Parts: sequence; structure tokens; C-alpha cells
Amino acid sequence: MTLLTIRTVHDVAGFAAVADYFSDVWQTPRTAPPLLPETLHSLAHAGGAVHAAYDGERLAGACVAVFGPPAAREIYSLLAAAEQGLGVRLKQAQRAWAVEHGARTMRWTFDPLVGRNARFNFVKLGAEGTEYLVDFYGPMADGVNDGDETDRLAVTWDLIAPGSAHDSADTRDRDAAPTTDTAPDGGPLARRDPRGRYVWCRVPDDIVALRAADPAPALAWRRAVRDVFTKAFADGFTATGMSRDGWYTLTRREASA
Repeated sequence: MTLLTIRTVHDVAGFAAVADYFSDVWQTPRTAPPLLPETLHSLAHAGGAVHAAYDGERLAGACVAVFGPPAAREIYSLLAAAEQGLGVRLKQAQRAWAVEHGARTMRWTFDPLVGRNARFNFVKLGAEGTEYLVDFYGPMADGVNDGDETDRLAVTWDLIAPGSAHDSADTRDRDAAPTTDTAPDGGPLARRDPRGRYVWCRVPDDIVALRAADPAPALAWRRAVRDVFTKAFADGFTATGMSRDGWYTLTRREASA
């Protein structure tokens, strides 16, 4: 990798390049990107920010954020993608911009079945999953989400006093806990701590590849994980960790205080 720079985008050509980059990541025609160049320009003009990461002159990542209600002192990250190894630096640049402009927290959503993104959010950044959103976007026709229901996990990141990186609770505790649900592949889907402090939930190794190969079992995973999460969140849990072997840790709020 050559010299990496991250900067906010302000020109028409820059917005067009970011839109093309997002099209490539989400596998859409460049004529129909997830966010149009003019939309990116409007969001920046309205007080949001489009950050772009450049490896030399080559675009290697980008993220987009807007401000929420003034009283919330919060920004909402609409879209983010980066090449491997650049995600934390891009997100920290977005955080620095947000704090400079008065934000105290950042929120965004991601597909809860994508374990690597969960691990990035919880382990690398120290954020928490605070809301489960069922079929949030409705049907999507891009090359990543097509054929699935678009459940999302909303993430909250404290920008002023970021929590320490979260990981799964001790795997010995998890493996000793009784299985409460069976996954579509026949293995354990969820385990629950008998003392009520934790719920663990497993996701498939690569939901994007599974969805592309066979949408039916991918949808079965979606609905199985949804059932575990919605029940746990209703019982006062938040998502706080993701293990390397694909298990979420959900922690009861009073237990994490």
C-alpha cells in the first residue's frame, strides 16, 4: 500500500467516484448506485460529510454521515465500505469530524448475519447493538441483498468515551450453557446463561455466499436469528460481542452496567 489519505469530498468528480465505488461494493450498475452522486453532494451541502480514503490516487474506501436531531447531538452513518485493513482508520476519521461538529454518539445499521461486520463494530470499535429492525429496507435489488429480507441491527457508538472493545464472553461459559434453539444447519443456534446474564446466538460463516448459492437456507437463517434477537431485545438485552467462530454475545443491560 502507498500513502493513505482520508479527506472529505467537496467536488463533483469526487462524489461521482464515491458513487461508483459504492456501486462496485454493492454490485449494482454504476447508473444505479446505492447513493447517487447528486445525493452525496446534497448531503454534504446540507452539513453532512462524505469521507473518502485514497491509497495514493486510488479510492479505497468511503463513508457518508448526516446529523440527526440537534438535541440528540448524534450523527447517522448512512453508508460505509473500505478495503480490508482500512475500516478502523476511515471510521476514526468520521468520528473526529463528528466530534469536531458537536456530536456525541454515532448510529448506523448493518446486516446482523454478516459476522465479520459485527466483529468490526463490537470488537474493533467498541460499539453496541441497541435495536433490532425487522425487514428495515424492504426488498433490495443489489447484488449483495437480493433475495433476502433486510433485517438490520442498529449500532450505537459513544464518540466521547468509547467503550473498550467488546468480545464474546468466555467461550467456556457459552459452551457450557444449554442450547435453546437449533440452527438451520442442525447445529446449535442459541444458548442461554442459566443465570440470565447472557444469550449467545450463532450466525452462518458467510451469509453473502450462502444467499448467492441458495437463498432458501439463507432466509431460514434470517428468520431463526431474528427470532432469537427479537426475544432477547424484548427481555432487555443488547448485542455487545462477536467471537471469531461466529457467536454473538447479547448482554442483559443491568448486567453490563
